[in-house]
Amino acid sequence: MFGPLLAFVFLQKGPPMPRNYQQEHQDLAEKKYAYEFDTVLRHYMMRSFEPFLPPGPALEMGCYQGAFTQILAQHYPTLTVLEAAEDLIAHTRQNVGPDVQFIQGRFEETDLPLSTFNAIFFIHTLEHLDDPLPVLQKVNQWLSETGYLFLAVPNANAPSRQIAVKMGLIPHNTAVTEAERIHGHRCTYTLDTLEHDARRAGLSIVHRGGVFFKPLANYQFDRLMQTDIISQDYLEGCYQLGMQYPDLCASVFLVCKKGPSA
Repeated sequence: MFGPLLAFVFLQKGPPMPRNYQQEHQDLAEKKYAYEFDTVLRHYMMRSFEPFLPPGPALEMGCYQGAFTQILAQHYPTLTVLEAAEDLIAHTRQNVGPDVQFIQGRFEETDLPLSTFNAIFFIHTLEHLDDPLPVLQKVNQWLSETGYLFLAVPNANAPSRQIAVKMGLIPHNTAVTEAERIHGHRCTYTLDTLEHDARRAGLSIVHRGGVFFKPLANYQFDRLMQTDIISQDYLEGCYQLGMQYPDLCASVFLVCKKGPSA
């Protein structure tokens, strides 16, 4: 996935311990959770964003290993990345060069100048947070008056997931699977619940959509893309169909403007 690796927090007495994102990333480094399909999805996601991309300084919230950072760096000469795990910053910095600025810190604890960024990219990361609301409220404050937030999450209603529910592999669409839990997911969003969190944070939604109609699981796409069964034309067809059926896509997304409460 695209966001930082987060781990399961065990119930304990007293206040919860702060999460150690560096340790969580190291603990999960050997686990398989990235797929070649993710590469396909990133490029289609950027295509979905392109009509709205504003010029000016940009911020990426969480870089994981920097695959999406590389795409953003091609569009934004002034790019800042906020990431909690030192190892992920080091890995990404090697791939993007010296022009990208990195800030190591937890979203919840980091203060950035207000009304600074014309574009903020929060991609496949919100579902990892213990409490998304205060982070989204911060993002609302960091947006410039003419800026846009690009907020994307995996979609609970993707057909591949609904099929898994009917097969008895997942109890319901919005369940957090064991693999997702180990990877650090705290929830599984639908388009309406994503909109709900964005509005609660005071953001103004200007566009909503889905990226890539998804009939197969990631590992199934990976296997079939190595054959002639899935062609580039088929992938393009899934992307085009996703524009008609956003609620049946791999990811759902919002484009938001700064809200009145910022």
